[in-house]
Amino acid sequence: MNIIEANTEHVNDLVLLFDSYRIFYEQESDKESAKQFLQDRITKNQSVIFIAYIDDVAVGFTQLYPSFSSVSMKRSYILNDLYVHKDYRKKGVGSALLNKAKEHCKVKNYKGLGLQTGIENPAQFLYEQLGWEKEPYLDYYWTNK
Repeated sequence: MNIIEANTEHVNDLVLLFDSYRIFYEQESDKESAKQFLQDRITKNQSVIFIAYIDDVAVGFTQLYPSFSSVSMKRSYILNDLYVHKDYRKKGVGSALLNKAKEHCKVKNYKGLGLQTGIENPAQFLYEQLGWEKEPYLDYYWTNK
């Protein structure tokens, strides 16, 4: 397995994974918009995307968005997206991507990584196994409708 930081040359590999990720979260397929979204995030330096390859096949990705912690006065990342193609699950791809994100955070000397997941998401076990801890906070979200 090879995990690299994606650049614009990798957008086409990312599109299928990103579109499948969105479909998993009950969104409609939209590869053209997905391609533009990913290209914008990369070219505008608005996120860091790591992509996992096995035998030159893109099999998973994670996307980190920069943020800040006022309390610690340090930068941090929000691990917003993690997806592994269904044919490559349970092969260590998710763990490798999460560990790559943690290592990137250490190299940058950022405070840490935050993530949110669904209450029913079975990946919670993986997150906890790799050192993530459930926070004693409630999440609220306002949606502009």
